Amino acid sequence: MNIHEYQAKALLSGYGVPILKGKVAWTAEEALEAAQGLGGPVWVVKAQIHAGGRGKGGGVKLARSLDEVKDLAAKMLGMTLVTHQTGPQGRLVKRVYIEDGCDIARELYLGAVLDRTSSRVTFMASKEGGVEIEEVAARDPDAITKVSIDPAAGFQPHHGRTLAFALGLKGKEVGKLVAFVKGLYACFVERDASLVEINPLVLTGGGDLVALDAKMNFDSNALYRQPKIVELRDLDEEDAHEIEASKHELNYIKLDGNIACMVNGAGLAMATMDIIKLYGGEPANFLDVGGGATKERVTAAFKLLLSDPNVEGVLVNIFGGIMRCDVIAEGVVAAAREVNLTVPLVVRLEGTNVELGKDILKKSGLTITPADDLADAAQKIVAAVQGARA
Repeated sequence: MNIHEYQAKALLSGYGVPILKGKVAWTAEEALEAAQGLGGPVWVVKAQIHAGGRGKGGGVKLARSLDEVKDLAAKMLGMTLVTHQTGPQGRLVKRVYIEDGCDIARELYLGAVLDRTSSRVTFMASKEGGVEIEEVAARDPDAITKVSIDPAAGFQPHHGRTLAFALGLKGKEVGKLVAFVKGLYACFVERDASLVEINPLVLTGGGDLVALDAKMNFDSNALYRQPKIVELRDLDEEDAHEIEASKHELNYIKLDGNIACMVNGAGLAMATMDIIKLYGGEPANFLDVGGGATKERVTAAFKLLLSDPNVEGVLVNIFGGIMRCDVIAEGVVAAAREVNLTVPLVVRLEGTNVELGKDILKKSGLTITPADDLADAAQKIVAAVQGARA
């Protein structure tokens, strides 16, 4: 789950991370009032969407007068902001963040991620702030310093000092970064974050360190114990299909292809998408119905797949262990009848109650193509979709 910049800054500020004064606004008039309250004489108007690269896309502008704040806010609100992370469709800007100007001496990069290789929170720091860290890593990997935190010992001052020296900080600046990173780590762990990115981290002319931008992502599997974080969720920034999937506890991610996949188990789902591509097709989604799905959940999943207008065929690939093949079959048949299925459907079932499941599909009266194994299923659905296009 993602949140907006102003929300991330409010969270981090609660852990002692220095931020600039700012206020969110939904109208140009509210933006003007916010700027008046901050005092100026310089303000920054920032479009709030769940995507990076806002500055390059025209979503971050400097204002040197109150009239300019109002004018910039009016232009940003309602605009479709396109960045390298939004894709060509862009995102609609519904709110802006009005923030104090800043005396910038240096722009640095500081981020924290959950490194699944080491099973530790790992900090990354670079002297090259204000640009995408992926660009820095591709151009000069040695420009990034990484520090991993042992979860048993937690954050220690030497972690912060290592990062400070890597950033070229000196004197009192080192102690300030140690405190900065300590707060960042505490927020990361206590709030079940999966990523915190400060880009840029600014060293001001007065020698202070400030989070000029902030991006935070959270582990969706931990949201049940983070009700305050859930309150920050902005459904307008999420895909409608993924929102519907979350209502039924389905693990769904929309992709750009035309062959929908319904699978049980994340690993099998990944393998299914891979083999579809191997045989020349393009998966339209990742969908894991889970190990204990009910007929109702399977029905909801199938209807969700077919609600995507790009879908030209469906592949159901179930290996039944806890998940029973007859339950999958009943859900598929119920959903196919309800939506009046018109695209090719290939089903591969194996495991618990497989013969019962196959019998349900066979007697349904629906046009369903059975498959013996995963390779057979992938070849059949790709061929069916390509044949329907011909």
